[in-house]
Amino acid sequence: MKIILMALLGALASIMANKGIAVFNDGLRPIMPEHIEGRMTRKELAATTFAMSFGLVIGFGIPFSLAANIILIHCILLGTDIIGASSPDGKKGIVIAGVIGALYGVGILLGLESVVKAFEMLPVNFLGSLGEVGAPVVVAFAAFPALATGYQYGVKKGVLNLFLSVLAYQGALLFGNITLGTATIKLNPQGSALIVGMVILLVFAMREKQEEETVDLVSIFAERVKRIRKNLPILMVMGGLVAAATASNLIAGDPISLNLMKESQFMDAGFAALARGIGFIPLVASTAIVTGVYGPVGMTFVFAVGLFVRNPILAGLIGAVVIGAEVLLLDRIAHFIDKFPGIRKSGDNIRMAMTKLLEIALLVGGMNAANAMAPGIGYFLVVGLYISNEIAGKPFVRMAVGPIAAILVGIFVNLLALIGLFVVA
Repeated sequence: MKIILMALLGALASIMANKGIAVFNDGLRPIMPEHIEGRMTRKELAATTFAMSFGLVIGFGIPFSLAANIILIHCILLGTDIIGASSPDGKKGIVIAGVIGALYGVGILLGLESVVKAFEMLPVNFLGSLGEVGAPVVVAFAAFPALATGYQYGVKKGVLNLFLSVLAYQGALLFGNITLGTATIKLNPQGSALIVGMVILLVFAMREKQEEETVDLVSIFAERVKRIRKNLPILMVMGGLVAAATASNLIAGDPISLNLMKESQFMDAGFAALARGIGFIPLVASTAIVTGVYGPVGMTFVFAVGLFVRNPILAGLIGAVVIGAEVLLLDRIAHFIDKFPGIRKSGDNIRMAMTKLLEIALLVGGMNAANAMAPGIGYFLVVGLYISNEIAGKPFVRMAVGPIAAILVGIFVNLLALIGLFVVA
């Protein structure tokens, strides 16, 4: 069933990218109309897509997936963007994209399992230590609403949000056991802090009033909105597949929820995915309306569905409905965002806060993982590789450096063990 699910996911995402219905890379979405409307050749589109996506698959998607043994969605959907864009136009292209996409999805699944088995054959199996990469993320993720508040409204309000979030964390820790008859409900500290932080951010955001008349994007790009709605059935199928795969613990939508899933903290992972979805509403809605091209995971709420609804079949049905509702409500969402400019700005600030938090947490996690593999040299190797990446002009995105450096330290340790210069504990 897992193989079938991954094959369908890879095939459908590749076909959607080939037909210009939906692409995962946010930076690629504004480029797609250039090809759809005849101003860019298929060859140029393929080269652009490869340049924008391949590095993220290798340097971002794979290291996170390997550390948690759960596939980060970037591994699959950035690859299917490339497959779809590189396949020819017409019916022939649909068949080629679908077949290669299905093989790619299955290959990612089986390849990851094969890599895990290969680790067991190494002189030093560092896969367990590699799990330390995500440990700081599990604890720190609840701080991002406070950081987003700081970016948008200044450090004082950001620190106030952080303080109230910490109080919510401690309150859940000390008084979080609620007894209802014979049942006991336990509030999760991180989840409580996240909810309080998000509520405070949204309260600040909704207090901002519209000062001037904005451009009505929906009326200007009515034809492109109509194009997205025409593709509603295939988008709903895709949303259902993503939700089902998430409920099956096959995929995760972002590094934060991935690391929480690894720890079986599915409710917390669901809240993290939900908050991330809120942050992506302005970006996805605006780029979809302007380009007529949607995202295969929509506004990313389908991941939250899969995390909250642990039954893959039920999650698939709800996920399809959720992404369908997003498309049908696209114009109303755009009008709502225009009324509250603070919410529109908060989307960018939420993504910025998540990125900065992940950069720090994953660097710390990479250092801890490397030091667990090689006490005494792990820390300075990771720091050295991080600074080297900065000197080289950041060929790898900062948040990926910690996991990649930890993997390189593990390989280095095994090479030392093979020549007798490392004592296996």
